[in-house]
Amino acid sequence: MKYICTICGWIYDPEVGDPDNGVKAGTAFEDIPDDWVCPECGVGKDQFEAYED
Repeated sequence: MKYICTICGWIYDPEVGDPDNGVKAGTAFEDIPDDWVCPECGVGKDQFEAYED
């Protein structure tokens, strides 16, 4: 399941992760640290919702 930032539209894909910010590929969204923020606009995990493409 992918997750989309409701503010800027950036999509978190667990297959890719966010390696530039310490989230390894294969990391489920639920397992990302709570202090992680959107790499595009800086909002918290609470601003993301499930996304199907």
